[in-house]
Amino acid sequence: MYQVIGSTQSRAFRVMWALEELGQDYVHIAAKPHTPEALAVNPTGKIPALKVGEDVLTDSSAILTYLADKHGALTFAPGTIERARQDGLTHMVLDELDAVLWTAARHSFILPEEHRVPAVKESLKWEFTRNATRLAECIKGPFLMGETMTIADIIAAHCLNWAYNAKFEITDQRLLDYAKSMRGRDAFKRAVAR
Repeated sequence: MYQVIGSTQSRAFRVMWALEELGQDYVHIAAKPHTPEALAVNPTGKIPALKVGEDVLTDSSAILTYLADKHGALTFAPGTIERARQDGLTHMVLDELDAVLWTAARHSFILPEEHRVPAVKESLKWEFTRNATRLAECIKGPFLMGETMTIADIIAAHCLNWAYNAKFEITDQRLLDYAKSMRGRDAFKRAVAR
């Protein structure tokens, strides 16, 4: 059985949501970064981590890729054009949404106060809005790639929810509808309930 180590208020939620979509059993160990539970599986203390037997995987996108490939769902087959497009969308979301939100979080409460630059948040909000509009233009159907939900959708929807909670304005109706639809999924609701 899988063990997911990390707080649901972190990228660990992506892993839990994927496991719910895949119908896999798992144990959730709610741990914040740098706690004894996090340090026990990752010397950096970062979360999430996924225990697979005695092995530990880190980084939410690497974990999602592993789970999708292993269980043959939430992904296109490796070596296909569709998989290359999926990977491109995944990296786009990580580079253009996740990285912007993470930088804002670092300058809000993560970095030591003397190293924070709070004024950068306005620039990051502008950048997020621009990048989010680009993402909206990529939506091909109910999911980013049309009729097939992939790990790119999990990461994108997680970032949109994160943006909302961080008070980053999302004005594009396509993204608002997409995020609402993703939050309405039964697997999403099950992961939230944990």
